[in-house]
Amino acid sequence: MFTGIIEELGTVKQNTKEKITVQAQKILSDLVLGASIAVNGVCLTVIEQTPISFSAELSPETRSKTTLSNMHINQKVNLERAMSINGRLGGHIVLGHIDGVGLVDHIVEQGQFASWYFKVSETITKYIVPKGSIAVDGISLTVVECINDVFSVAIIPSTKNNTNLQFLKVGSKINLEVDILGKYIEKLLEPYNAQSRISESFLKQHGFWE
Repeated sequence: MFTGIIEELGTVKQNTKEKITVQAQKILSDLVLGASIAVNGVCLTVIEQTPISFSAELSPETRSKTTLSNMHINQKVNLERAMSINGRLGGHIVLGHIDGVGLVDHIVEQGQFASWYFKVSETITKYIVPKGSIAVDGISLTVVECINDVFSVAIIPSTKNNTNLQFLKVGSKINLEVDILGKYIEKLLEPYNAQSRISESFLKQHGFWE
């Protein structure tokens, strides 16, 4: 489990069909074999480690559902270690399980600040709500608005300067993970969807209608 607060920018040093190797510094201080680490928001397991890098396996599922298969040598990636049990949840609950790949649609600069717009698939937009949380390449961000298949976020200088956003441009692909809370609510409401049990009488019976 992660928080979406990026700890460090790493550098891709190897990316094969089965494995990715990333050069890093800060996050290596207490990293151990078998530990979970988020690379651009994707939860991976450390299988090798040196004083200056770590390696993780890439399953066919991971390569097909994320942007990691397209990482090139020396590309910068967002890194975050798994959340410690006694740590602060500075962002939101991020699992590192990618829901889909989107792309940077356009960017509106506003002095030092900026509004970023991302284009996503319709299967993801239903989980995106204004003021809700979303992870973009592992970065915990707050949604400003969502219209059709495009949502926007406000980016402050600190976020841009300490993440891979500084290297992205219009058309760049990004990993997306929606807030897990929305999925749980959807699952709980399945028995009561509009085609089955939700009705005026049902709402009155359960105190939602007078």
